[in-house]
Amino acid sequence: MLVTLNRMLERALPFLTPIAVIIGVWLSSFYSNYVFLVPYIFAFITFASSLAISPKDIRNIIHYPMPILTSMIILQVIMPLVAFGVGHLFFSGNFETITGLLLAFTIPTGVVTLMWVSIYNGSRSLTLAIILINTLLSPFIVPFTLNLLIGGSISMDTWGVMSGLIMMVMLPSAVGILVNYLRKGKIMTMSKSLAPFAKLSLLTVIMLNGSIVAPYLSSIDSNVVRIFLVVLLLAISGYLVGFLTSRRLGFSAETSISIMYNCGMRNIGAGAAIAVVYFPPAVSLPVIMGTLFQQILAALFGKVISKRLKRDLPNMNESIEAK
Repeated sequence: MLVTLNRMLERALPFLTPIAVIIGVWLSSFYSNYVFLVPYIFAFITFASSLAISPKDIRNIIHYPMPILTSMIILQVIMPLVAFGVGHLFFSGNFETITGLLLAFTIPTGVVTLMWVSIYNGSRSLTLAIILINTLLSPFIVPFTLNLLIGGSISMDTWGVMSGLIMMVMLPSAVGILVNYLRKGKIMTMSKSLAPFAKLSLLTVIMLNGSIVAPYLSSIDSNVVRIFLVVLLLAISGYLVGFLTSRRLGFSAETSISIMYNCGMRNIGAGAAIAVVYFPPAVSLPVIMGTLFQQILAALFGKVISKRLKRDLPNMNESIEAK
C-alpha cells in the first residue's frame, strides 16, 4: 500500500507542489502558527531520503572527478553569480529579493534529484556522489557565498544559516547513511516505507512556507510576476547550463542527464526553511516561487532531453515505460 501511495505521489508531485503553496497562502492564519516545525519536519525528510545512500557510494567520488567538479562549479559558482547579477539587473536596490534569488541558487542539489535521474536512465552512482559532496559542504559554502556577495546589505544570521543547514541537511544525511551501514545495506523496506511520508512532509513544509509569504502573494502585482519569471528563467538556465556543458566536455549521455538534473534542481525545501527561519519574510518569496515549477521542469526536461539522447540510450523509452 505504501509503495503504491509513493508512486502516486511521485507522479502527482509536479501538480501537488503549487497546490500546496496555494493552500498555505489561503489558510495562512492557521499554518503560520506552525512554522516553527519546519526545521524538524525537514530534518525528517532529509533522513528518510538519505537512507538510500550507502557508505559505498562515497567510493564513487574517485570514479567521477571531472563530472563532480563540473557540477560543483555550476552549482556553487556559476549559478549563484548569474542569480546575483540577474537580481541586480531586475531588482536593483531591493536587497531582500536579490538575497532570495541568491539563496535559491546557492542551496545544494536535492535528494529528490535521484528519483528523476533514475527515471531517465542517468548515472545513479554519480548523482549520489554529487548529492553527498554538495550536502556535506553546504553548511559552509552557503553562508560563505551569501556573506561574500551580500555582506552587510541585509540582516543575516550567518551562524544561524550554517547551524540550520547542519541540523536540517548535514546531520540527518549522516544519520541516514549510518543507518544504511548498520543495516548492511538491507534498508530497502524502511526506505520504501518512509518515502511517501517524506513526500507528504515536503508538501507540508511547502504549505507552512506559503503561509509566510501570503502577504506578498495575496495580491499579485507586477513585482511578484517579475520575481516569478526571473526565478523560472534562472531555473531553466540551470538545466541548460548543466546539460550543454556536460555535452561540450564530451561526457556520456547518462552522465549528462545526471549533471543536468543536479544543476537544475535544488533542495528548495531546505532553502525555503532557511529563508523563513533566518531571513526577513520577503527573502522567502523567490525561494518559494521555485517550488511552483521545480517538479514540472524536471519532468519536462527529462522528456525533451531523453528524445535528444535516444540514440545514445536506445533502451531509455522502454525503461521509462517500465517504471
